[in-house]
Amino acid sequence: MNFRHRRRPLRCYVSLLTGFVKSLFPCAACSPTAIGGPFQALLEASPCEHRQDQVTVNTLPDDVLVEIFHFYVNCWPVRTNKWHTLVHVCQRWRHVMFASPNRLSLRLEYTGKRPMSEMLDVWPVLPMVISQPHTLWEVCWRNVAVALESEHHHRICGIDLFNIPTSHWGRLAPAMQKPFPELTFLRLSVAKNTATSLPDSFLGGSTPLLRHLTLDNCPFPGLPKQLLSANQLVVLHLLNIPRSGCISPQDLVTALSVMSRLGTLRLEFQSPLYPASRPPPPLTRSVLPVLTRLEFRGVHEYLEDILAQIEVPFLNNLDVTFFIDIDFVIPQLHQLISQTESFKTCDSATVYTSDRGIRFTTLGITNRLPELSIEISCKELDGQLASLAQICSSSFLLLSTFVQLHITDGDPSPHWKDDMETTQWLELLYPFTAVKDLVLSGRVAPHVCQALEEVTNVLPALQNVFLRDLSSMELVPNRIMTFVAARKLSGHPVAVHPRE
Repeated sequence: MNFRHRRRPLRCYVSLLTGFVKSLFPCAACSPTAIGGPFQALLEASPCEHRQDQVTVNTLPDDVLVEIFHFYVNCWPVRTNKWHTLVHVCQRWRHVMFASPNRLSLRLEYTGKRPMSEMLDVWPVLPMVISQPHTLWEVCWRNVAVALESEHHHRICGIDLFNIPTSHWGRLAPAMQKPFPELTFLRLSVAKNTATSLPDSFLGGSTPLLRHLTLDNCPFPGLPKQLLSANQLVVLHLLNIPRSGCISPQDLVTALSVMSRLGTLRLEFQSPLYPASRPPPPLTRSVLPVLTRLEFRGVHEYLEDILAQIEVPFLNNLDVTFFIDIDFVIPQLHQLISQTESFKTCDSATVYTSDRGIRFTTLGITNRLPELSIEISCKELDGQLASLAQICSSSFLLLSTFVQLHITDGDPSPHWKDDMETTQWLELLYPFTAVKDLVLSGRVAPHVCQALEEVTNVLPALQNVFLRDLSSMELVPNRIMTFVAARKLSGHPVAVHPRE
């Protein structure tokens, strides 16, 4: 590397970090503990000791530089090889960084672009991450397989491979049938036309340090036994679970019961398959003490059997997608939602229809982010409404707390039927007894208006109807005006507002 190319990053990054450090000293509002202990002493020093115009990077002690580097490496966007730039700035920075590899989480990222030996010859001994090749070159996948087969498997702390081709899965899977004692992150996604089951010897049958596990289209019958050793898991994603990889709810809950640190659980099945005979729920439940997010896609019976065996006291985000069914009996789901404290703060709900299904979501008062989402996969609108009406029944106590309801459709819209019974809309709307503001948009508005035209006892607390995509009152459907007149006569007036 010539001198000109070496000086440019030195000037750029010294200037950047110097400005960053300077900006911290006079700022009384910033929190020293957010960056590190060494900064606290500097920030508490008198102004005469650390005047803004006297601060340079060269005057900072090594432990303060470590905290600055830690902040830089972990700020967004977070990349495995982000620290490479810093070690090329100067010899001191390189020494400081390599002296604190754990604090800075230094990792070597290998993507198979060249033989792994070339990378190992350049850098000191550090943990390695095997990442997705940046290209689909055959040589990259072969090099990744060689890296997994090598004697350096004890240094691999992360494996992140997605859309693995069928031609290479047959070699990659056997390469991982041995212990990876330092592995903390594992994400495997196999091409959809591949469904070879993982053997019980996968990862040596034990992953004591694993914190993040994602298996996508990877049937693994021995997973429950594997999970019993993964009691440090924080994130567990089992996606596109094929029929050959289905795990019984009982076995899954048994494995989850040892995960005291699990914060996110995501289960997604490929098809609506579940045994007709279901065992009775157990007398005791397993507590997942820190689980905050639960995502599920599959048949409702499977989720019901899971919820009957667990307690999630700190859940604050629930995302459920059901395959279409003629009879939704979900008392466990209703009980979970009714008992979750964060859901009780929701005051707004949205019903969204599309050609893929119908989705019901809620918004919280505080962060205004979706906290609860229930979706039914179905193309026909009448099937969507019938299914959601079963879920949003009178036993769904949360519905009586919403003061605002949005109903809209996507593009493309679901299959509409001109002679569709309006009673389906009414069955869906009846439980929303506290709604004051109704917002309608898209093609769905005339159908809802037609349903409201025929009765006046639905939405008893309604005060305002907002019609989106309308620029003036002249475009308001006559049907909604009939509803407004009837409500006025009943002593419960409703105002209509067009909204672009």
